[in-house]
Amino acid sequence: MASNSYFPIVAVIIVSLLVCLTNAQLSPNFYTRTCPNVQSIVRNATTQAVRREPRMGASILRMFFHDCFVNGCDASVLLDDTATFTGEKTARPNQNSLRGFEVIDTIKSRVEAACNATVSCADILALAARDGVVQLGGPSWAVPLGRRDARTASLSGANSQIPSPFSSLATLISSFAAQGLNARDMTALSGGHAIGLARCTTFRNRIYNETNIDASFATTRRTNCPASGKDANLAPLDRTPNRFDNNYYQNLVARRGLLHSDQELFNGGSQDALVRTYSNNYRAFASDFAAAMVKMGNISPLTGRNGEIRRNCRVVN
Repeated sequence: MASNSYFPIVAVIIVSLLVCLTNAQLSPNFYTRTCPNVQSIVRNATTQAVRREPRMGASILRMFFHDCFVNGCDASVLLDDTATFTGEKTARPNQNSLRGFEVIDTIKSRVEAACNATVSCADILALAARDGVVQLGGPSWAVPLGRRDARTASLSGANSQIPSPFSSLATLISSFAAQGLNARDMTALSGGHAIGLARCTTFRNRIYNETNIDASFATTRRTNCPASGKDANLAPLDRTPNRFDNNYYQNLVARRGLLHSDQELFNGGSQDALVRTYSNNYRAFASDFAAAMVKMGNISPLTGRNGEIRRNCRVVN
């Protein structure tokens, strides 16, 4: 009888070890033996895509963000709708907005040619997001690998869990906290808006109706974003949309944030001091951004025997 009293303790220890082992399965060296050239294959293809169209670096980074915020970094965002399956591409934050899927397709085909049925689409997306940032002059980081691909997607999750460009600071902080990311992570990751473009429909209200905005900046943006119509017209998220730098934060301090959610980071709230720090110190921003990207990439990965290694990133096997 006495020996049986140890069983619950042993069971707890075993479960704890299994959890640790599952998390430990993500490693930058995961494919060292099974696909040693995967990182160079992804880097070369991403570099080609970004050189053809610099905006693609921002597009892939955003795709990774939208993937990780819905049930973890599992490549569910890449799945197409079918007659019997509903993916996440038609969710409000994604429809007519996410782009770059064909680049991931190209990378996947090259990786499959080198290492058949070995590297997940989730890992390819994580690597491509990093490589796009680097190609535009941003920091690099070691990407933990070993994710597997989801067999499911969540349209409702994409509609509810991805922060809106109209979000308040409190909503942004709570949305990131729900993913295990703190306010500093949120402010650093928002610096992804150092690159890329935004559609008129996402910033129209800001440039016409908000008061915490530089007047000349608002006037300039109105020239390409009328009070109605032309929803798809584009504007740069900061003044150097093809270079990953800290101008984004300098713009916020100058009340030139393009999106409402951007300017919320510097509007008399808890993140003002950090925004000032990043605006004056690129290295501080770059270091925090890289660390936050690794942290975001660790959100609820499928590992071990969970999920699958998709042959085609757009459909389950």
